[in-house]
Amino acid sequence: MDDMLQTKEVDTVKNLAKVIAEHKGQHVVVLDLRALNSWTDFFIISTVTSSTHQQGLQRHIKEFAQESHIDILRRQRKAPADDEWNLIDMGTMVVHLMTEKARSFYDLERLWSEAPVIWKSEA
Repeated sequence: MDDMLQTKEVDTVKNLAKVIAEHKGQHVVVLDLRALNSWTDFFIISTVTSSTHQQGLQRHIKEFAQESHIDILRRQRKAPADDEWNLIDMGTMVVHLMTEKARSFYDLERLWSEAPVIWKSEA
């Protein structure tokens, strides 16, 4: 039963990453953190092109969460024009919507380089 739950969780996080990619999130990556920490299982990291793009992705993520019966534990309600990094905490998964500048500066993929990449978009 535990394996079935883990498979469902992996499928859910991949499906959310695909939704982000379908709505023009760039270079979407899913990192599997389950073996590296105890506070979350997955990071979904995506580059956004503007605050408007970021807000649109937030709306699609919220819709996905509602349809999938996933609680959003924390998210910034209104992204200021100069906001370069928005984090959406969904418990077992944390979504990072970052501008190219912020993504390059914080380099989460390098910071969590021990985490396997379980899904990534083509662009």
